[in-house]
Amino acid sequence: MTDRLYFRQLLAGRDFAVGDPVATQMVNFAYLIGDRETGDAVIVDPAYAVRDLLDVLAGDGMRLTGVLATHHHPDHVGGEMLGFSLPGIAELLAIEQVPIHVNGAETEWVRRVTGVSGTDLRAHEHDDVVEVGAIPIRLLHTPGHTPGSQCFLVEDKLVSGDTLFLEGCGRTDFPGGDADEIYRSLQALAGLPGDPVVYPGHQYSAEPSAALSEVKRTNFVYRPRSPAEWKVMFGG
Repeated sequence: MTDRLYFRQLLAGRDFAVGDPVATQMVNFAYLIGDRETGDAVIVDPAYAVRDLLDVLAGDGMRLTGVLATHHHPDHVGGEMLGFSLPGIAELLAIEQVPIHVNGAETEWVRRVTGVSGTDLRAHEHDDVVEVGAIPIRLLHTPGHTPGSQCFLVEDKLVSGDTLFLEGCGRTDFPGGDADEIYRSLQALAGLPGDPVVYPGHQYSAEPSAALSEVKRTNFVYRPRSPAEWKVMFGG
């Protein structure tokens, strides 16, 4: 990791949105990624308490220049969920007008769930790069959990959203989910060069992160060796 990379993993209900029962139950991670030299930073998946996240940035001497959204579910970008109205990107935009970077296949989903304008969203394709200061973040389209799910590769870190957890992967039985697609996405992530550290969208495991090689060795989603085996195991 270069000295200028700013990277923080924050757990909902513990590091922000403290005392929020939904945040505590859902154990979402939000991420702050930036360039220490320029002070530019983005938030990955701001939800629950966006002011808390902005305060962390300000306390670190960083300023918000954008948002990266892994996918449209309300616990990641805000919206109605479990009978609750969760704050997210709409509330953030009321405080800071910044671009919301989404995959092109996810734009309409994000707009419908959050109520933000389409002009607030920046649609991207697979392998696009968003530069934060001088820090390049590679956007990887990983459909399956949702049509436009995306992961973010920055230096030796893979922010994997709900596509890949340290144990398991994202569900495919929600609207827009596709078991065949997530199998292909998981295989694509497994083939990334080097051995990036996986930082997932939820803490569904004891550890908050792990090397991709370790995830491939221990995560049951990598046991199937073919689409046919995957369908037998996961009913795709």
